[in-house]
Amino acid sequence: MRRYSKIASKKVAKVMHEMKQGKLKSGRSGKKVVSRKQAIAIGLSEARKKGAKVPTPRR
Repeated sequence: MRRYSKIASKKVAKVMHEMKQGKLKSGRSGKKVVSRKQAIAIGLSEARKKGAKVPTPRR
């Protein structure tokens, strides 16, 4: 089972809130994110950059 830190779960919750408000944009293109899975991936990626305990993405 995958384990995530509290920081990671808070980051994902914040990103999901942004997505629901319509404020979350994707990387280079700047398009609005509408996919739930993509929003979670963005949140985990940002948490990983901050040094939170997040398992590496599946390849």
